[in-house]
Amino acid sequence: MSTVTEIARRYWLPAVIAAFCAAVFWAANYFERVPPILKRGIQPSDFPQLVSCLIIFLSLLLALGKEQPKPKPLSREFLLSLALMVGFIVVATIDLFLALGAFAASLSALWGERRVAALLGVGLALPVGAFLLFDQVFRIRFPRGLLTSIWYG
Repeated sequence: MSTVTEIARRYWLPAVIAAFCAAVFWAANYFERVPPILKRGIQPSDFPQLVSCLIIFLSLLLALGKEQPKPKPLSREFLLSLALMVGFIVVATIDLFLALGAFAASLSALWGERRVAALLGVGLALPVGAFLLFDQVFRIRFPRGLLTSIWYG
């Protein structure tokens, strides 16, 4: 492989990231300024500019750093955990606590827990405990769902 191709392959991603952040930094210059009497901290443009500078610095470190070996492929457990997260989001549209219980028990089983009592404990105790803590102690009402509608009446 030629040297030019190796250089292009190594530096294209950090260059694209830095260019995007430079564009964000430039665009942030056109945010409206807050009058000094209303200013309580930084201007609206300051935060995106600071974050952009940080990301540009990290991109430089990436470009100048030692090349790392190719990472191992993602494990089966990792991919199934991601699938469980997607399932959590889908079930959460029905009821947050139903999704939390199913996700906690499924993730525990995926990661190796085989005792049925422990899986049921995690699947039931976690959402019930979280619900009672926030609903009864902190007085935070949750969005209505299948189970929360039964509780709230």
